[in-house]
Amino acid sequence: MASGRPSNAAHQMSLFDLIDAVFPSAPAAPAASVAPALAPPPVTERAPIRPPAPVAVAAPVASAEYRHAEADREIRLGDCLVAYRLRRARRRSIGFAISTEGLTVSAPRWVGVGDIDQALRDKSGWILRKLSEQRDRARRIDAARVEWRDGTSLPYLGDTLIVVLDPRVAGVHLNTDAQGLPGVPQRTLHVGLPQSAEPAQIRDAVQSWMQRQARTLFEQRCQHFAEQLGVRMTRLRLSSAQTRWGSASADGSIRLNWRLVHFGLPVIDYVVAHELAHLREMNHSPAFWDVVRSVIPDLDQRKAQLREPTLPLFD
Repeated sequence: MASGRPSNAAHQMSLFDLIDAVFPSAPAAPAASVAPALAPPPVTERAPIRPPAPVAVAAPVASAEYRHAEADREIRLGDCLVAYRLRRARRRSIGFAISTEGLTVSAPRWVGVGDIDQALRDKSGWILRKLSEQRDRARRIDAARVEWRDGTSLPYLGDTLIVVLDPRVAGVHLNTDAQGLPGVPQRTLHVGLPQSAEPAQIRDAVQSWMQRQARTLFEQRCQHFAEQLGVRMTRLRLSSAQTRWGSASADGSIRLNWRLVHFGLPVIDYVVAHELAHLREMNHSPAFWDVVRSVIPDLDQRKAQLREPTLPLFD
C-alpha cells in the first residue's frame, strides 16, 4: 500500500506487515534477513562496561526459565532463571544476542564475570522481554506447522478444510457436504494421491489448488470493487510475500497475497478494496480512508482480523 505522498507508476504500495502478525519479533543482526518458517536472526543489543552499581532489577515478565542449548552460565533476573552461553571475543563492549536458542553474551576477554552479571541485570527488562517474544514466536511456528497427510486440516475462506487422499480422483476436487453435522467441517478437499504419497507431494498439490482458487476469487472481487470505486485495474498478480498482504501501482496493477484465501470473504474484500482505493489515493491520507470506507464501512473490524489467526506454514 501507499505511504505518505503520491507515487509514480513504478511505485509499489504495501499494505502492512504480516510477519508482524504471525512473526512479530524484532530482527536481530543488521545484515541478516528473516526467511519463511525459519528461526529469526538474533536480536542484538549492547551494554557499556562500567564498575558495579546498585542493582536495579526490572519487574519480571513472568516466572520462567530460559535456557540456551549450549549454556555454560546462568543468572537469576527477577523471578526468571536465564541460562546463557558466554562467548569471549575481541570486542570493546559486552553484547547480547537473543535467538530461538536463547541468550548469547559476547564479552571482551579482559572483562570479569561480575561486570558481565551487572550488565545483564542492567538490561534485564530488555532481555526478558526479547526472550519471551522468541518463545511465543516459536510456539506460534509450531502451531502453524502442517502434518501433510490424509485427514490434515487447513483454514480456507474462513472455514476448516479437510484434506482427503483419494487416488480415484483426477487432480484435486473440493466437496461441500451440505448435510454435514453442526460444528463438523463440511468441506473436504479430495486429492488424487495414494495414502503412501510423500508429504511434499500433498503440500504441492494443495498449494497449487489454493493458488488457482485465489486467482479466480480475487479477479471476481477486484472487478466488483473496481466498478464501485470507479477505478480501472490493468493487471492482477498473485504474491507469496512474507510481509505484505497486497500492493498497488499507479499504472493500475494490483498484487494480492494468495494466502488471503485462508480468511473469510469479508477480510479478502477489505484487502481488495484497500488496494484498489490506492488507484484513487496513492497514500494513507484521510481522503484515502474515506474511499475505503465508502465500500467497506466496518474496515477497522475487518483489518483487525488479519492479525488474529495463526496461518499454516507451507514449508
